[in-house]
Amino acid sequence: MQQMQSTGLYPALVLNADYQPLSYYPLSIWDWRQAVKAVFLGRVNVVSEYDRLVRSARMVIRLPSIIALKTYVRPPERPAFTRFNVFLRDGFSCQYCGSTEDLTFDHVIPRSRGGRTTWENVVAACSACNLRKANRLPEEASMFPRSVPHVPSHFELQNRGRKFPPNFLHESWLDYLYWDSELEP
Repeated sequence: MQQMQSTGLYPALVLNADYQPLSYYPLSIWDWRQAVKAVFLGRVNVVSEYDRLVRSARMVIRLPSIIALKTYVRPPERPAFTRFNVFLRDGFSCQYCGSTEDLTFDHVIPRSRGGRTTWENVVAACSACNLRKANRLPEEASMFPRSVPHVPSHFELQNRGRKFPPNFLHESWLDYLYWDSELEP
């Protein structure tokens, strides 16, 4: 675990009202200032605190290490189509060779051939594979994605995110986070 030296390095883990993290990847954390403001405004419950204090002219408050929203935030039914979410769905690996280096995204049916930029037509690909496939169809290039591109559920992305623990986890967070120790990023 990293040692935290200044108040800028005291993030708060943000839990939904059901005490589950809002997201695993990226991990739902707020800067200490956002957390203190939410506490002051009564929007969150403090679950755990650091030993660090902050002072104002009228009050002293311990920095929260874990906060839970008072109102449940319903996860979106359909995750946003973003480059990051495509990489997360595909396990941050090239769907042609398995490389985790220099990822881009590839249109399985190239745009020049009428392919669209959708969940069902885009996969993570390393630059080398993307260049090799070029604007050819999978059959023409003899390059087929390892998994069929699909619209992931919010639940699927949350579970995928558990396979990639962040560099910093405060010990007070461990009871609320469940990481998949079998797979390494």
